[in-house]
Amino acid sequence: MASHAPDRFLRLNTVLDRTSLSRATLYRKIQAGTFPRQVKIAERCCGWRESAVEEWLQNPMFYGVSD
Repeated sequence: MASHAPDRFLRLNTVLDRTSLSRATLYRKIQAGTFPRQVKIAERCCGWRESAVEEWLQNPMFYGVSD
């Protein structure tokens, strides 16, 4: 049996490093629905699911957030 590692949450600086996007471009893409939305982790803490960011990295030109 293959064990599947649990999905991790990435913070803003890690997402910016992995994607090479600027902060403004990242939030503009979120607003346009072409980048995964943040997930609220705690009262004052948000992050992105690593699997969602990896999915975006696979094909950033044609990524779309499904509702």
